[in-house]
Amino acid sequence: MKKIALLSLLALFSVGTWAEQQTVTLDVPSMNCVTCPFTVKRALKNVEGVSNADVTLATRQAVVTFDDDKTSVEQLIESTTNAGYPSSLKK
Repeated sequence: MKKIALLSLLALFSVGTWAEQQTVTLDVPSMNCVTCPFTVKRALKNVEGVSNADVTLATRQAVVTFDDDKTSVEQLIESTTNAGYPSSLKK
């Protein structure tokens, strides 16, 4: 009986580990000054499920790691666009 209870508790607390982390690269061509990456990064980090966002002015790209159960690429693009920096998924 104790084993069943322990397994049940482990299963209950490990549900979050089933979520998949994804990393995508977004092209953000409208970034043109040193403060632009900070604005884009803040917009991306405010999206629920985003665990990391590295934004680089030199490449005009954002590399974003997120939980695909909580957000999507479309929501990431929407967040940068709403911040004034339209983006697209890098092919």
